[in-house]
Amino acid sequence: MARPFARAAVWLAGLGSFFFLSYNWANSCAASLPRVPTLAFAWERHLPFLAWTIVPYWSSDLLYAGAFALCRTRTELARLGARLLTIQVFSIACFLLFPLRVGFERPALNGWTGWLFNSLTSFDRPFNQAPSLHVSLALILWVHYRAYLPRWLGAWFALIALSAWTTYQHQFIDLPTGAWAGLLVLAAIPERAWSESRRPGLAAVYLGASVGLISAAFWWRGAGWILLWPAFALSMVAAAYWTGDPAWLGKRGGRMPVWMWPYAAGARVNAWLWTRGQSPWQELEDGVWVGRAPLTTGPFRSIVDLTAELALQASHPVPVLDLTVPRVDQLDAAVATIAAAERPTLVCCALGYSRSATVAAAWWMAHAGRGDARAAVAALRQARPQVLIGSAAIARLEEWWQNRRPG
Repeated sequence: MARPFARAAVWLAGLGSFFFLSYNWANSCAASLPRVPTLAFAWERHLPFLAWTIVPYWSSDLLYAGAFALCRTRTELARLGARLLTIQVFSIACFLLFPLRVGFERPALNGWTGWLFNSLTSFDRPFNQAPSLHVSLALILWVHYRAYLPRWLGAWFALIALSAWTTYQHQFIDLPTGAWAGLLVLAAIPERAWSESRRPGLAAVYLGASVGLISAAFWWRGAGWILLWPAFALSMVAAAYWTGDPAWLGKRGGRMPVWMWPYAAGARVNAWLWTRGQSPWQELEDGVWVGRAPLTTGPFRSIVDLTAELALQASHPVPVLDLTVPRVDQLDAAVATIAAAERPTLVCCALGYSRSATVAAAWWMAHAGRGDARAAVAALRQARPQVLIGSAAIARLEEWWQNRRPG
């Protein structure tokens, strides 16, 4: 199939024109104000000015244009164009609502670096700061280019992002907020989304809580900046529920990344509050137990961990988003894992009520050779009365059985 070069040229011309018009307009609006504040930390004055990083800074323009030519299909092109348009609109809105000015004094320059900086200054005034659109674009473009380039070239895109700081174009706070904005756009317009696991309502709730914490952080500043940590974590939870993809929570090898610790800690406390005073797990049959996620491996030789939000050193992770019904492919993976796991094995989720119960019911159906989802649920409730398996989970179990049954 031929690449859509003509359509790509239209996208580039339209977005390029929109970029220059909207960016200059935001600059002009900030320049017309009697006072535009600077948001900087005292330690930033020790940042060295690296004139040569103007090269990676300017290279983003070439990479921006080249990205359209690489698109193989109209779908890929439309996704790239939508992401670039969305980050542009979002960034300009931030520049207009919260105008900021760079506080660095750039030294006088000569030679080729001086020429490049003078060319930049003729277009880019010292406004349009947070979030750094330069950083956002570097992230979005790298996600696009990584399908075509060796992964080690990601270092160049990281240098592009960092150059916004080392060329004295931006203050430090602009960089992480720019990356943050880019991530949210990638989540809003994802390459893949699992419709069965998507929960837009929950995504809106978590995103609203994140915005509230961000607003509080920028209002209080000082020690209030720590609120950006849980704010970021909650925004990634919103991304996970918007896409239905637990990978947005970042769990790897049973560990939660440091940026998700506030959410993981809250999820652990929530699990304890709901299950305190209850038996943590019960045996279904044949050495398969069902219950809440343990703090240690306990008496089990293997653990099938269905949580996407808790740190747990489990031998068999099958991450499923909380408050969602496991998909058919997740049931397939989990049932096969249970069948091969050493006994006794624990099938667990945060509370041991729903995700683990649905998976255990699927395993019971396969183990018993019976496609009766309601009988499986009855057997499970007899072993662990507090499980919560609704009509949606029963329907998913029946769908799963139909899909796995030969013929």
